[in-house]
Amino acid sequence: MPKNPKDILNAVKKKTGKSVTEKDIQKLASGVKPSTVQDEAQLRQLIKQVSQLVGINVPEETVKDIIHAVKSSKLDGNNMQQMMNLIMKK
Repeated sequence: MPKNPKDILNAVKKKTGKSVTEKDIQKLASGVKPSTVQDEAQLRQLIKQVSQLVGINVPEETVKDIIHAVKSSKLDGNNMQQMMNLIMKK
């Protein structure tokens, strides 16, 4: 499990082959609010933004899986680390 921002960036690079900066992640994270994890449209938008950031197309089935995993978890919308850990499992 990634423990700090550098671990997350390295995990993204390892999984995607794309380099993402800490600034990119912070910019994306600044738009995430606790309500984001409760609203399917907002979750879809976030998934789309992340996929564009790393340059990978996310199939609809995977989008549905991520949305289901986020909504069925006890995810704290204020905890970006917890969100990233969940997404990295997919």
